[in-house]
Amino acid sequence: MNFVWLGPGSMNKHKPWIETSYHGVITENMDIVQLDPPLVALDKDAPVPYAGEICAFKIHGLEAPFEAVVLNGTSGEGQLRARGLVDCELQKEYTFIIQAHDCGAGPGGTGGKKSHKAVVHIQVNDVNEFSPVFREAQYHVAVTEGKIYDNILQVEATDQDCSPQYSQICNYQITTSNTPFAIDRNGNIRNTEKLSFDKQQQYEVLVTAFDCGQKRSTESVAVHIYVKPVCKPGWQGWDKRVDYEPGTGSKQLFPKMNLETCGGLLSSVRTTVELQTSHIGKGCDRETYSEKSLQKLCGASSGSTDLLPAPSTSTNWTASLVTDSERDSDLIFRFDGRQAAKIPDQVVPQNLTDQFTVATWMKHGPNPGLRAEKETLLCNSDKTEMNRHHYSLYVHNCRLVFLLRRDFIQVDTFRPAEFHWKLDQICDKEWHYYVINVEFPVVTLYVDGVTYDPYLVTDDWPIHPSQIDVQLTVGACWQGGEVTKPRFTQYFRGSLSGLTIRPGKIESQKVISCLQACKEGLDINSLESLGKGIKFHFNPAQSILVMEGEDLENMNAALRKVSYINSRQFPTPGIRHLHISTSVQCFGEDTCISIPDIDAVVMVLQPSEPRITIAGVDRLTRPAADLRGPAGLTLFQDLHIISTMLGREGEREGEQVLRPVVQASSEEIIHNLDYCDILVLGEELRPEQESLQLQRRMCPPSLSGVDSMSNYEQVIRQVHYYNWHPAQTPDRKFRLTCSELNGRYTSNEFTLEISVLHKSEAGENVNHMVAPSQYMQVVPHLAMVHSLYPTHRVPSAATVVIVICIAALVVVVVLGIYRIHLTHQQEGRSSDTTKERELDWDDSALNITVNPMEVRGRGGLKTKPWGRNKGRKVSVVRTRCWNSLKCSQDQG
Repeated sequence: MNFVWLGPGSMNKHKPWIETSYHGVITENMDIVQLDPPLVALDKDAPVPYAGEICAFKIHGLEAPFEAVVLNGTSGEGQLRARGLVDCELQKEYTFIIQAHDCGAGPGGTGGKKSHKAVVHIQVNDVNEFSPVFREAQYHVAVTEGKIYDNILQVEATDQDCSPQYSQICNYQITTSNTPFAIDRNGNIRNTEKLSFDKQQQYEVLVTAFDCGQKRSTESVAVHIYVKPVCKPGWQGWDKRVDYEPGTGSKQLFPKMNLETCGGLLSSVRTTVELQTSHIGKGCDRETYSEKSLQKLCGASSGSTDLLPAPSTSTNWTASLVTDSERDSDLIFRFDGRQAAKIPDQVVPQNLTDQFTVATWMKHGPNPGLRAEKETLLCNSDKTEMNRHHYSLYVHNCRLVFLLRRDFIQVDTFRPAEFHWKLDQICDKEWHYYVINVEFPVVTLYVDGVTYDPYLVTDDWPIHPSQIDVQLTVGACWQGGEVTKPRFTQYFRGSLSGLTIRPGKIESQKVISCLQACKEGLDINSLESLGKGIKFHFNPAQSILVMEGEDLENMNAALRKVSYINSRQFPTPGIRHLHISTSVQCFGEDTCISIPDIDAVVMVLQPSEPRITIAGVDRLTRPAADLRGPAGLTLFQDLHIISTMLGREGEREGEQVLRPVVQASSEEIIHNLDYCDILVLGEELRPEQESLQLQRRMCPPSLSGVDSMSNYEQVIRQVHYYNWHPAQTPDRKFRLTCSELNGRYTSNEFTLEISVLHKSEAGENVNHMVAPSQYMQVVPHLAMVHSLYPTHRVPSAATVVIVICIAALVVVVVLGIYRIHLTHQQEGRSSDTTKERELDWDDSALNITVNPMEVRGRGGLKTKPWGRNKGRKVSVVRTRCWNSLKCSQDQG
């Protein structure tokens, strides 16, 4: 069959046909699009060649990264392909227009027709190519201990995949084992048990994430969980122990302390700081000089009688009492209800007038089983026949009572007789200083320097005069009459120290405060810098400080200025307890949060101890005439007393290495002395032929009183030794020792030897006057003998006579020279003595008391009775004036 060509349009009568819309899916990174329905174009001109065939599919939309290709022109099948890689993360869907073109009327495609436009929707399918990534590099969170949290922290991871299946995080997991935490699928972390700050203060937990395609994050994230202690209101930033170096002045106790209120708003804060020193000495660190020395230091009136002195031969009434002297040289007597002492009649103050003072240190506690009994400290009662109490001081049911019955010759009316005080201090088992000033009929009690009036005063008739002697006792009351056998009764149970009576005068409050003053206490650095609105108050002993304020920051700053101070040069080492209590008020409420008390300690370190050294000429050789001369023999003319400090340089193998601490020039330090003892070694001094004198007065064996080392030097240098019959006396040895703080620190024992040259010895030592040294013996040289007596010749009689004459002449000349020298020496010594008397040195601070039988107890003078063959201490002066060397001088 033959076809006849009819022209371009005669054969291609119809347009191709395609679906009106297509939906396709392509997986990212692939190039074939799966279309639904498939891409197929139909042409009614088929099977006419060219006109019925499909030559192309064309896409309209230049942004579409696709192309359509004809797979079979006759059938009209086509395929949609991506021109490059398709990324779902860049674009998930595409929409464009596609048309089918037939081949036209001939090979050239002329006269071709195109189909209608069809819409193609392409969806890009995701591939799980990305791993989850956490939003934060690490997480931090703080929680309070003791709680179970539903949600402590939420972690979050993301995925860059585009599809929900692969871009969503479906699970989180904790990879750290053995932790008290769990995490849910949303990333919320919770604790599975209560956390403890004391057990563990921080946790680090590693967490990983999974997307819904179960792809795991490449890196885990670290979660830091910090455990905070439960907020407890209270003071923070304080140390439980504060070390105090002696001599450093004031030291801050709480330099970094602040009050934590846990967010509470406070309207006022009141804090009390208490320094507890009851275990130190008599209640705190005080000067430990003897009671007599302290009275002089404080300017107390003279004439007081010490009823509880250290036991000695002259004060033997306290020998049977129990002493407790372990507290830094303090002399303390303990009474257990079975001991008492009778005061000798010659010691008892006589004729107490309307003015007198009774003072004592007392430590006393309650005695539950003995509440009805009186406990007598001091009692003056009839010695025999009757049982009248003339005056007494006693404790009854924790009340202090002073009884004073006047004699009929003093008063004949109903007058005050018993004075009662009810105070907590009487039975608190702590040391307190009690002073009773009597200005009859007014009686005033001072306790630790604070005055108290009696709460009860009872009257009584005066005592009728009688010839009955009275007995003064301490620790109980003497019942000498109205009983079968005289005995003690109303025993005291407690401790006493420094019990004195001063007749005729009363003490001023200034002196009383000085006698009981503590040398340690609380202080405030820079009072002027305290914040506004801060109120503070000290008790008299400065052991309690109360501070109050409304502003919390000002209170914190004020508490940081609280300090401890100890003004003693050699304080008592050891622990001092601190107790801090605080109360607060909130706005609109009486009380709110509770602030717990805190306790700390101040550790007073061991002070560097002084080493007192006495130095001087330790041997004197003098002719007997010097000892009989008007000036006698000056024993310690070249005496020097120095003190150096020993401090800790370090510790090596448990041993303390001591080194001098330079606190003054040349390592010397300056401090006081309170007594120096001169001890005669060997045979006692014979009063009828020898004596020690101080400026023409009998020199006592102990110089006592608080004064400087230089003043002690000047006084001791004026001690002279006299001997009116030196030929009958052997050579003498004197030993000198000095003390500070009532025997706490003692010097070396300086021994001085005195050798006496008698007449027979003077002839043998005539050459002393021309010798290089005053006591050097000059022996004739052998050459002189050889020149007078040649060995090769026998001397003639004339020669012998000449030699004898020359020798006699030499003896006469030498004796003359010696006599002249001796006269000059005595005149010189007399002149020196006169000069000494004319020295511009005021010895009025010296109070000399001669008591040849005096025996000092612990830390004091220990003398032996006359006539014994062992050493004897002779008393030289306890002297001291407060800020002045001008004091009364009593000649013994």
